[in-house]
Amino acid sequence: MQQEKVDVLIIGAGPSGSVAAAYLHKQGLNIKVVEKGKFPRFVIGESLIPRCMDHFEAVGLLDCLKAMDFEVKDGARFINNKGVVCNFDFSKKHGDGWDWTWQVPRADFDKALTDELQSWGVDIAFEHEVTTVTFAEDGSSVTRIKDIDGNEFNVEAKFVVDSSGFGRVLPRLLDLEKPSKIPEHSSIFTHVKDVNRPEGREGTMITFDVIDTHTWLWVIPFSNGYTSIGFVGKSEHLESLEGSNTEKLRQMMRLSSYYFDRFDGVDYTFEPRMIKNIAKSVKQLYGNGYVLTGNSAEFLDPVFSSGVTFAVESAHLAAQLITKSLKGEEVDWQTEYTDYMLEGVDVFSTYVAEWYTGNLQTIFFHNQENETIKEQICAVLAGYVWDKSNPFVKNHNRLVKTVAHIAKMEEQGSEEPS
Repeated sequence: MQQEKVDVLIIGAGPSGSVAAAYLHKQGLNIKVVEKGKFPRFVIGESLIPRCMDHFEAVGLLDCLKAMDFEVKDGARFINNKGVVCNFDFSKKHGDGWDWTWQVPRADFDKALTDELQSWGVDIAFEHEVTTVTFAEDGSSVTRIKDIDGNEFNVEAKFVVDSSGFGRVLPRLLDLEKPSKIPEHSSIFTHVKDVNRPEGREGTMITFDVIDTHTWLWVIPFSNGYTSIGFVGKSEHLESLEGSNTEKLRQMMRLSSYYFDRFDGVDYTFEPRMIKNIAKSVKQLYGNGYVLTGNSAEFLDPVFSSGVTFAVESAHLAAQLITKSLKGEEVDWQTEYTDYMLEGVDVFSTYVAEWYTGNLQTIFFHNQENETIKEQICAVLAGYVWDKSNPFVKNHNRLVKTVAHIAKMEEQGSEEPS
C-alpha cells in the first residue's frame, strides 16, 4: 500500500485548516491537507467577526481575500418584535483591533483560501476521506485515507491537526464527543437572489431579527446579490413544523414583520437545510500527537457569529505550538492551548447562554443606552474575548446579569405612573 511521510497532516481545508497550513508551510514544514469535499462547496458560517482578520493577516492570507471584494461588515443590527433596534458599530468598541470584516458566501471564501495555498505549493488532497488513525506512544501516527475512487493509502505524520469542522473526524474516531452545555437549538437556512434588496446600507446590513427569546432570523447580504437567510430556534419547535424544509422556512418567515415582504415569494436557491442541536463540545482539545481546532473542538450557537473566529484563533495558535514542539522546544498544551482557548469559549458561552435567558436581549433593547457598556459589549461581539481590560470579558459571568437586572428595574420604574 502506498505510504507518504509528512511532518504534519491537516484534516480539513476550511478556514481553520487553511490558516494552520499557511503558518506551518511558511515555517518550512512538510505538510499535507486532506479534505473530504470538493471546493467550491456550500457550508454555513457566512458572517465573520473582526478578530479573525488578525489571523488571516498574520499568516499571509488577507490579500487574496481582499481581492474577492466581499461585502464589508462593519457592525451588526439587532431588531426585536416590538420594532426596537440596537446597532453595533465595530469602530465604536472598547480597545484596539479591527473595525470591520466581511459577510461571505463560504463556497467562494474557502476556495479563495485553498487556491492561494495551492499557488504556494501546499499539498491539498480534495475528495479524500480519513477512515482510521493510529497513534504510537511517541505521538507519531498512521492515517488511512481513501480517495473518491475507493483507493486507499497511509500517511505517516509526526502530528495531526483535526480541522474537519462539522465532520469532527478525530472526536468520532477517538470517542471525544460530549454534550454541550448550551441549550439545544437547531437552524434552518437557505440562500435567495435578493431581488427586492433596498438601495444603500439597509440592503447590505447584517441583521438579527429577534422573534422571541429563543427564536431569531439572520439576514446576511452578500456582494454578489444573494442573501443568506435562516432561523434558529428550539430544536423541538423546528422539528414540530410540518411539510418540507421549504415549507417550514416559509412558515417561519411569516413571523418576521420586518423582512416578510422583502423575501415573500422569492425562490430559494436550494432546498433549505437544517442542522439540529447546533452546539457541540469535546472531552479534550489535544492528545499525544494531535490537536483539535475550530468546529472540530467546540461549536457554539451561531447568534454571535463566532465560528470562523474560533476556528482560525485555534488553528493559528495550534500551528505555532506544533512548530515549537517539532523544533524540540517544550510545549505545555494544557496551559498554552486548552486553557487559553477555553477562556474565549467560556466568555462567548456566557453571552450565548444569557442571550437565551433574555438578559442580553434586555440590555440590547434597553431604552436608556449606556455608551461605555455598549462599547465593551461591542468588543466582545467583535471577537476580542481574551482582552481582560474589558470588564465584560473579565467579569462576564456576573456583569451581564447585573446590568440586565438594572435595566429591568429602570424600565419598570419608567412604566410606573407618576
